[in-house]
Amino acid sequence: MFLHKGEVLFRQGESGPLYELKSGLLKVVRVHEDGTGSLLNLIVPGEVIPHHSLISQKDYHGTAVALLPAEVEVIPEKEWYGDLSENPEKYREVALLLQTKLRMMQQRIDQLTAVATKDRVVLLQNWFRQYFPDMSVKDVLTQEEIGQFVGLRRETVNRVLRHL
Repeated sequence: MFLHKGEVLFRQGESGPLYELKSGLLKVVRVHEDGTGSLLNLIVPGEVIPHHSLISQKDYHGTAVALLPAEVEVIPEKEWYGDLSENPEKYREVALLLQTKLRMMQQRIDQLTAVATKDRVVLLQNWFRQYFPDMSVKDVLTQEEIGQFVGLRRETVNRVLRHL
């Protein structure tokens, strides 16, 4: 399945299959009761999502939207969970997927806990370049999204980006 920039893969509260991102970039946004959204996660090629449903199915925790044109493989629930029950080795694959995501989240924590605001943005840019070497994070995410991702106000992100 192919998604164009801005297309929704799944919506918060729905349930359904898992997906493997083959190429492109997705964001996962959590919509709050007041209608505002928060950027929860960025999904890069090779990830199977939603992460919280790799062992048992749960409703989607957020809405997944393509930030770049994306190729996504649909993994039907029956196939994925059937494989898990029939093939215990599949749990190793799940553990490796979660390990990779945990390492990615550790890098995100490093971004959030950097003391200098400039360092937070620089760490995010460096992380982003690992996956998209020919792009800048500011060309894909809004300043508001960058701020949500690294724990800064949009105005601060604007100031930092002007000086980089």
